[in-house]
Amino acid sequence: MELHNSDASQRIFIRNMMCSCCMRLVKEDLTRLGITVLDVKLGEATIIYDSEKISRRQIDEALQELGMGLIQNKDEILVEQIKQTIIELVHYMNNVDSIVRKSEYLVEKMGKSYQTLSKLFSKVEPITLEKYIILQKIERVKELAMEDKISLSEIAWMMDYSSPHHLSNQFKIITGISLSDFKKDPASHKKPINKLY
Repeated sequence: MELHNSDASQRIFIRNMMCSCCMRLVKEDLTRLGITVLDVKLGEATIIYDSEKISRRQIDEALQELGMGLIQNKDEILVEQIKQTIIELVHYMNNVDSIVRKSEYLVEKMGKSYQTLSKLFSKVEPITLEKYIILQKIERVKELAMEDKISLSEIAWMMDYSSPHHLSNQFKIITGISLSDFKKDPASHKKPINKLY
């Protein structure tokens, strides 16, 4: 949808916008293009621009330089919102209290059944929703292990594993190395949370 009125605001949806740093970068780059940025949230921005001077393609190209991009498709927008919700839950809430496994938080936040969300996620992405959650949990485990402030038992509890042994097994299956080997050289095994698959 092209705007021909520079006074009308528009909400755009952005893929791979994973943290507050991303929000700052998006605001800076869009402003540099001559776009008025009214609001920026994870995965979206509300903007005002003159489509006769700035095209959506220019906006998309600016976002792609940041490793992001515009999302046009309704299903992709919803999947991006699912990802944002999982990242919020796994990376920014400390006591997940079994929500990750049961997915109650995701269902409540998205307003759709887990089965519907899971089916849509698999339709848009090359992995399942369950696998995506596991990959995010493992990356969070890596962060917590690198900080070395809490025990493996506490990490297992926070990430909703039944035991430290269960966590260690899944860590090795996903990463190919043990947690103790990871701790010896963590930097070489860390991945950005938007590039896990």
